[in-house]
Parts: sequence; structure tokens; C-alpha cells
Amino acid sequence: MSALSQTKKPTMLDAFIPVITLIVLLTMGVSYFGDNSSYGPNQIALLIAMGVAIVIGIKNGHKWHDLEKAITHGISLSLGAVLILFAVGSLIGTWLLSGTVPTMIYYGLMILDPAWFYAAACVMCAVVSMSIGSSWTTAATIGVALIGIAQGLGLSPAITAGAVISGAYFGDKISPLSETTNLAPAIAGSELFAHIRYMFWTTMPSIATALILFLFLGFTETSVSDVQAIDLLSKQLSEQFNLSLFNLVPLFVLLVLAIKKVPAFPAVAIGALTGGLWAIVFQQELIIRLGSGESDALTANIIVVWTAFFDGVSIKTGNSGLDDLLSGGGMSSMLNTVWLIMCALSFGAVLEHLGMLKKFVDAILASAKTTGSLIASTVATCIGTNLLTADQYIAIVMPGRMYKEEYQRRGLDPLVLSRTLEDAGTITSPLIPWNTCAVYMSGVLLVNPLDYMFYCFFNWINPILAVIYGFIGFNIKKLTKVTTDKATA
Repeated sequence: MSALSQTKKPTMLDAFIPVITLIVLLTMGVSYFGDNSSYGPNQIALLIAMGVAIVIGIKNGHKWHDLEKAITHGISLSLGAVLILFAVGSLIGTWLLSGTVPTMIYYGLMILDPAWFYAAACVMCAVVSMSIGSSWTTAATIGVALIGIAQGLGLSPAITAGAVISGAYFGDKISPLSETTNLAPAIAGSELFAHIRYMFWTTMPSIATALILFLFLGFTETSVSDVQAIDLLSKQLSEQFNLSLFNLVPLFVLLVLAIKKVPAFPAVAIGALTGGLWAIVFQQELIIRLGSGESDALTANIIVVWTAFFDGVSIKTGNSGLDDLLSGGGMSSMLNTVWLIMCALSFGAVLEHLGMLKKFVDAILASAKTTGSLIASTVATCIGTNLLTADQYIAIVMPGRMYKEEYQRRGLDPLVLSRTLEDAGTITSPLIPWNTCAVYMSGVLLVNPLDYMFYCFFNWINPILAVIYGFIGFNIKKLTKVTTDKATA
């Protein structure tokens, strides 16, 4: 008799206990630690909930060795993202030092008006993300600059972060260069460009509604900035950096690499290296000032630029707000994010290995009698998987595998499933504070997910619209006879 046959399937109570434990601990973490809950308390909550699940698994006959392998495999799924995170940390550090981010802020202050800033930020991020296929890279580059501009204009960082994330995920979702845009049709069995065209039915109304809301917020919010304050901030930026359009070359290099489909890690790493080189060429005065304790200029250049890669930069201007704006980055700034990602994926891996996630899906599917309820169940499962596994890729793959046969059995085209997977699995991930995407966005934009999540209008509207379409039967594509014959062959 195999070891697998000796294990018992989890009961619904078994599946609920770790989830309830996690929810209680996460709530306590936010209650006791507030905005600092993602800097340790959430990680401990995930590990304790994982421990509870492991105890239940051992009770059901699972062996520790198998559970350990599942945890190791779960962590291994994040290693590619970890490399990208470290590269992004270096990129932010060198782009601050090279003047790339300060230059974007400087010119942004000159051309962006508070009344339409939020909508413009959303559109800018949408265009960039659609071009390069990466919401993460968009947030770490254009997004960081837009947060700085918002602070200079006296606007809300939380609303700005919501606009950045809305635009970034819109572009990521419909870009053929995006990993998730390729993953969803591959899992569902649909064709990539047909999948993108079909997504327009839910995606375009969602982003249009979001832009209207951002315009409304922009025209109704009172900006505390004035011309003198903006002039002062621009002057302080020009005093610290040698500002010119040449400083935007590292951004141009990164965009070209992304458009050429260079993988994310080497592309971001090259962008970071370009930033370091540009700092040496264009920011000598700043480097010498930051390395004033060194014996000579060569040593100062080596120490300051090298430090920017692993520990970012720290610039003191006498203006605390400007100091926060111009300081940060480095690989070390991503260590807490990596810690949370590893804990979250470990918890999700244990639940999947023990069959607890499948237990939830089976219970949901039993009550999904209509097309609308099936699509609603798929949306709920994707969001639930994002909640429990903290990873958008798992939130696409696992529900896709579980629902594929049911969609086919009910005569629904694979496009309906692939669109629903993206409508719910991809774009809800940055709304969940312990999800890898939310942790990343919070890490680069320096805005707590609990603050920005309510302003990610696109990310809320799209899954709601997908459910509405399902219940009213609008644009729900059925299998043709030819397709059905192929599927059953």
C-alpha cells in the first residue's frame, strides 16, 4: 500500500482551521502593529497558520518529509521573483543616485497639473506596462517617480499608488509580453491573441470607469501645494543633482530591453548597471559629497556606487520630506519583502499539498448551477487562492486546472475561462496585503496596501464586471460544434 493511500482527505473543518487561524492572527497583527504589520507580524502569522495546517496534515497521515518537500517546492517558485526583487532594489538605488528618478520628478512637477494628475498617472503607467508587459517594472520606475511628484504637488500618495497600480495592471493584463497574459490561455486552452481581444469586453469598461473616478478625485481634491512650494522643491532637486534629459537614458535602456522581450531579471539588472554608470558620469559632485570621508575621488566613486547597489542611497538636504523622497533602494530594502513572500508561499504550498484548497473548490463547485454562478465561483476561487497562497500565478494555474473540465462540460469556450482567470486571479493580487504583488508594490511605492487598496479602482471593478456579465449572459462565448468535437476527440 502506498504512502499516499494511507493518508486521509481533509474534512471541511480541517481546511477551515488554518484559514481561520491566519485571519485571526493577521487581524491581530494589524490591530497591534498597524502599518508595521508587514514587517514581521504577518510573517509570523503565516508561519503559525502553516504550523497548524502541518499538525492537521500529520493527524491525517501525511509524513513530515513530504510536507518539507512541498514547502521547499513552494519556496522554489519564488526564486525567480526574488532575483527580480533584488535587481529592482539595486535599480532604485542607482537611479536615485544617477538622477534618473529625480529628473522624472523634476519635469513631472513642471508639466503635471493636480486636477488631472491621478488620471494622467494611470494612463502613463498603462502605456508603459502595455509596452513592456510588466506591472512590477512599471511601478518600480514610473510609479516611484509619480509618487514623488504627488508629494511635491501635495497630493495623496495613497490615491497616486492606486492610480499607478490600476494603470500598471491594465497594461500588464492586455500585453502579449506579460507572463500572466500568456499563462491564462495556456492553462484554459485558448489562443493568446483571441484571449487578449476577448478580455477587452471587461477590461476597457473597467479602465474607463477607473479613469472617470480618478478625474473626479483630481478635480475635487484640494491640493495643498502652491507655485512657490513647487519652485522650491524643483530648486532643491537641481541643487542636489545635475538634472538633464540625459539622465533618462537608463529608463530608455530598460524600456527598449523590455520591448525586445529580454527577460525581466537581466533587463532590470542592466538597467541598474546603466544607472550606476550614469551616476559616475553625470553626478560626480553628489558622489564626492556622499563619499566625503574617503581619501580620494576614485575610492569615493567605488564606495558610493557600490553601496547604491546593495544598500541604496541616503541624501541629507535639511528637508525631511525631500530626504525621504531621494533616499532608499538597494537590495537590502527588499529583504523584508523576500521574507514575506517565502512565508506566504510556504503556507500556500502546505494547503495545496494537503488537499485543503481543493476541498474549498469542490464545495463551491457543488453549488454553481448556472453560468453566472460558475463564473462567480471561478472569481471567488481565484481571489481565495490569492488570499491563501499569496501568489497570482497559483491563483491562475490552480483554479484553471480545477474548472477547465467543468467549463467544457457546460459548453463554454475556453476564452471564457481564460478571461475570468485574468479578471480575478491577476488583478486582485495587489489588493491583498500579504500577497507577493501587494508586498512588492508596497515596497517600491512606500505606501501601505491598506491605504492604497481602496483606490485601485480598476482592480475592483474588473472582477465585479466579469461576474455581472456571467449572470446577465452578456458576451459569454459558447463552444462551436467544431470546437466541441475537437475537445472530445
